Amino acid sequence: MAIDKRAKRDILRSCNNYTKAGARRFFLARIWCTNDTKEDAMDQPQWLGSSLPFLNYLDAWYRDLPSRPLAEIVPAPERAAIVSVDVINGFCHEGPLASPRVKGIIEPIVGLFQRAWGLGVRHILLTQDTHEPDAVEFAQYPPHCVRGTSEAEPVPEFQALPFFGQMTIFEKNSIHSGLNTGLNDWIADHPQVDTYIVVGDCTDLCTYQLAMHLRLDANARQLQRRVVVPEDCVDTYDMPVETARELGAVPEDCVDTYDMPVETARELGAVPHDAELLHRVFLYSMMLNGIEVVASLT
Repeated sequence: MAIDKRAKRDILRSCNNYTKAGARRFFLARIWCTNDTKEDAMDQPQWLGSSLPFLNYLDAWYRDLPSRPLAEIVPAPERAAIVSVDVINGFCHEGPLASPRVKGIIEPIVGLFQRAWGLGVRHILLTQDTHEPDAVEFAQYPPHCVRGTSEAEPVPEFQALPFFGQMTIFEKNSIHSGLNTGLNDWIADHPQVDTYIVVGDCTDLCTYQLAMHLRLDANARQLQRRVVVPEDCVDTYDMPVETARELGAVPEDCVDTYDMPVETARELGAVPHDAELLHRVFLYSMMLNGIEVVASLT
């Protein structure tokens, strides 16, 4: 049986946890397929069993996300903006938080930029970590993307685009693109823009904060605004055991999200973080709050 592109990507993301449950049940298999004994399984808390119907529903919802034609989402290109969060070297190509998983969203985002530009979209915004050397955030995360370093620069794949010079960059010093960045001023200065497409990393933190900020800001000010998140353009990083040991840090980053398996967390004395589960849960939470989550924008 053929496995679609998104199912293949899920399998490759965490193939060590993939079982014969198949692509359709991959996410649930990741939750249940551990090295626990039968006795351990009998000790599972009751909520896991009672939540299984919802997890099946969540899995089906995720698998059935529709793709939408980009031209349908942006019929008036002057009224649309794409906002990309943290697609920079420090999360894709170099540094302690760089990850092949996040690097994998560069290509679909570049393709989206090119298609949007071809349709006439001229508002492409980049919000990106540009931390002070003594950033308060470094108490929660290892030092990364410090101002003046190559980690804080947009990925070269963005810079190679012929219209890169016409993109607008907002530096941020936290996981929230709307705090002390200038983004809110840009939104106020462009009241005609009523469709925002959000891409980048990571799903449960940086991307979630950005998408929810755009949605809730519109709600609070009684504005008609469309916020769209294409799933193929968001993801998160992994934190290898050896890297975590070197840094002595507990990673907590953003939209799909990074992965911290339970056994790894036990070794490190850290908090586990299941990327596949949280990616789905936070996308679902965005949907519940009025954000349009789609598989892709074609």
